[in-house]
Amino acid sequence: MKQPLIALLFFFLFALNFSNGFAQKSTGKEYDNGHGGKIFMPMGDISFADEVVNFKAGNPKATPTACDPLLSIGIPDYAGSSSNFLSLGCGGSLTLLFTDNAIVNIAGPDLFVFEVGKYVEATKLEISKDGVNWINVGKISGGVSMVDFGDSVKPGKVFHYVRLTDLKADCKGDWPGADIDAVAAIGSGKQLTLDNGALFKVGEFNLMPNSKKGLSVVMEDIKSMKPSQIVIEGHSDNTGKEEANLILSKKRAQSVADYIKSTDKSWSIPINIEGYGSSLPISSNETKQGQEKNRRVNIILIP
Repeated sequence: MKQPLIALLFFFLFALNFSNGFAQKSTGKEYDNGHGGKIFMPMGDISFADEVVNFKAGNPKATPTACDPLLSIGIPDYAGSSSNFLSLGCGGSLTLLFTDNAIVNIAGPDLFVFEVGKYVEATKLEISKDGVNWINVGKISGGVSMVDFGDSVKPGKVFHYVRLTDLKADCKGDWPGADIDAVAAIGSGKQLTLDNGALFKVGEFNLMPNSKKGLSVVMEDIKSMKPSQIVIEGHSDNTGKEEANLILSKKRAQSVADYIKSTDKSWSIPINIEGYGSSLPISSNETKQGQEKNRRVNIILIP
């Protein structure tokens, strides 16, 4: 009897591992790396940077067809031609923002820069939570486009900005400096952004009864993704005293966390709470529309 039981156990374990691997593979996707190879992104298309925050062309700069910074966002689309990528120019810099996902420090490589062309030119890479305070995490050079944060930041920490600065290794020709097709977070968490106006009354941190319907969508994502960790960030606009904004934003993040936990008596996924006040705006606080965008709660699901 022992042999059939052992065989059955091995078959069960094989089937479980196969189904888990298939589920992960179906979520992720392979992309051309710009040099004839492939790179797998566990989170698929949402892994890539979404917005250009700032671009400062170097001197000399590239031919006009390679000077549009929008060519550096979204999924890679370089096809071996002289277009569809951004040349930084000699000493140029590019700052990108991730909006539907966030960069997470995981074990192994964390970021992949789709630098195209014959050579991978030396480039300084930095990451930031707020686009103001930067951490230097490494240099891309010698044909290596992968960057591991290593001990630069603590495991599980979340970042939203990447900055690339050309190090003037090659300033000749029509495309001086690094040629960037896309930037992707290998360590990527899916980010869901909720409007505070749909969750809370002005100045309050208790969830409104109707807000729980909107949070049901979040719960569906959590159930389908089964994250290993969740980070919830509370944010405000710049009206009022910043000390009060920090307290309120953290309490609002806590209210969302408490609701998520309350949906399952056996809840076991760790949830980290952050309250940032008005320190991380995603729009101008000079307009009402901008202030509305800044009053938000971000829920980041880390695979």
